[in-house]
Amino acid sequence: MIRLLFAALIGLIAAPTSAAAQAPAAQPGIVDVTLQTSEGPIVLALDAAHAPITTANFLAYVDQKRLDGTSFYRATKVAPGYGLIQGGIDNDPRRALPPIAHEPTTKTGLSHTDGAISMARNAPGTATGDFFITIGDIPSMDAHPDQPGDNQGFAVFGHVVSGMEIVRHILDEPTSPTAGEGVMKGQMLAQPVRIVTARRTP
Repeated sequence: MIRLLFAALIGLIAAPTSAAAQAPAAQPGIVDVTLQTSEGPIVLALDAAHAPITTANFLAYVDQKRLDGTSFYRATKVAPGYGLIQGGIDNDPRRALPPIAHEPTTKTGLSHTDGAISMARNAPGTATGDFFITIGDIPSMDAHPDQPGDNQGFAVFGHVVSGMEIVRHILDEPTSPTAGEGVMKGQMLAQPVRIVTARRTP
C-alpha cells in the first residue's frame, strides 16, 4: 500500500511566529492552502519554488476537490507530543491521480522539521494523494543517499503556518489496537478526523 514505507522508516528515528500587526508580503513561490477539518482549520504554506512537482500535485487534488471528505486516519506516536499524522485519499483509486516523480530533500533543500508536510509513498515515484505532517523534527525521513537500501526519504513540500495545535490534538487522538496492517497496526485512528474541504487560501 502507498503508505507502508515511511511507517518502517519512522522506527529509525532516535511554529510559526506570531503574526505582525500588518500582514507580511506574499513570498514568491509559496501557495497557502487551508484544510478545514472537523477539528478546525490547518493552514499550509506549500513551497512551489523548491518542490514544484510535489506542490503542483497537491494543488491538483485541492483544485479538483479530491481531498474534500477525506480524513486524517493515522497517528504515529513516537514519544509524547512527537510523531506524525497521515491523511488524504487513503489509497482510494476513485480519487487518485497518476503518481508523481519523487523530489528528495537532497534536491529541494527542505527537511522534515516540526510542522513539515510531506508525501506518503511506497517506492520512489509512487506518491499520489496521501500525505503526512510531522510533529517534532524527524530528519531520518529526509533522503540519505549514503545509506543502503531505499535511501530517498520522503518529499517535503511545505509546512504548517497555522493550526499546529490541531495537528497535535489529532496526534493525541485514540487509535484502534486492531486496525492497520503490519507496522501500522495500532496506528489507525479509532475515529478519523474529517477533512471537510481543502482550498487555496485567499
